[in-house]
Amino acid sequence: MAEISPTRMNLLARRSQLALASRGVDLLQKKRDALVREFLSLVQETLEARKQLNAASREAHKALLMAKSFDGPGAVEAFSQSVPVLSDVQAAVQNFWGTRVPRLTAKWVRGTHIASPVAAEGRTIAAQTSFLALSRALVQVANTESRLRRMGEEIKKTARRVNALEMAVIPTIRSQIHRIQQILDQQEQEDIFRLKRIKKKLEHASPGK
Repeated sequence: MAEISPTRMNLLARRSQLALASRGVDLLQKKRDALVREFLSLVQETLEARKQLNAASREAHKALLMAKSFDGPGAVEAFSQSVPVLSDVQAAVQNFWGTRVPRLTAKWVRGTHIASPVAAEGRTIAAQTSFLALSRALVQVANTESRLRRMGEEIKKTARRVNALEMAVIPTIRSQIHRIQQILDQQEQEDIFRLKRIKKKLEHASPGK
């Protein structure tokens, strides 16, 4: 650590830095608390999204197996290649306390199924509907889990910053302030002592004494 010159200017500068660091700790603690609250609320949402995804996956693969068994693999494959599922997909970024969180927005084809130029049987259409639900569940899981991960990373980063300020930066500044103040107080006492000695010498040297 570089030696700090014990001057009034440096004392004022360190006091200003201490006030700024203290305000920084307060803001970072508020950010951390807000992120933790958001994180905890997202945990349940993420678990529910994952549960729905697992259920949708089981249902979709069961429906696909039934469609291939009754309608034939060729009919199922032809139908799947001719029918679009998404009309548009966009990625956006949300900001929460300075934390940038990606969010995927998907626009699905309207209706439970789409008419196909290929004559599709009922079980094939049911399979398409099941996989459409699976696709929606996948997007929901992607959004909740990516948000949860970013929140967790930001909580750790914010906690490290708070600890660095509280455990290292602020104690160092306070130590510097204390040292500068001690030296300045000592210098002031020495100046007072010298002035008293000079005053006594002047009094003894003045005429009539």
